[in-house]
Amino acid sequence: MTHAKTDITKSYVAKPEEVKPRWFVIDARDQVVGRLAVRLATILMGKHKPTYTPHVACGDFVIVLNADQVRFSGQKVAHDTHPSFTRKMLTKTYDRYTGYPGGRKVETAAQVLDKNPTFILHEAVRRMLPKNKLRKVMMSRLKLYVGDQHPHQAQNPEPLSV
Repeated sequence: MTHAKTDITKSYVAKPEEVKPRWFVIDARDQVVGRLAVRLATILMGKHKPTYTPHVACGDFVIVLNADQVRFSGQKVAHDTHPSFTRKMLTKTYDRYTGYPGGRKVETAAQVLDKNPTFILHEAVRRMLPKNKLRKVMMSRLKLYVGDQHPHQAQNPEPLSV
């Protein structure tokens, strides 16, 4: 039995010149880090679109406001500097290496949040993206800001609820 050419189902493969990224803005105030990072990684990869293609950067741009006010899940504990810290905030650690012998530094999430407020969300999203050459392109589309203001008004970002 032979099939006519019209009976063959074809898959759509996006081409880089066909992809038109959109801009979204998200308020991260009181959002759980992991759940927000999953949503951001999905949008940056483009998996929320029916035209998703793994080898093409078909994701959208995301502007995250109040990135310093994200929270961790877990039981709340009393803390000197911040009353709404959770146990995970004080026990989760981030390792970094200075490049010198004995230069391994271990900091808690609370210390990292005080020093660099956007680092926690940046790292959570980065680690959820595919480990290939497209990760750098996808991460360049993530814009993290500490306050309520951002310099991307000209792109007319759409508000996105998480």
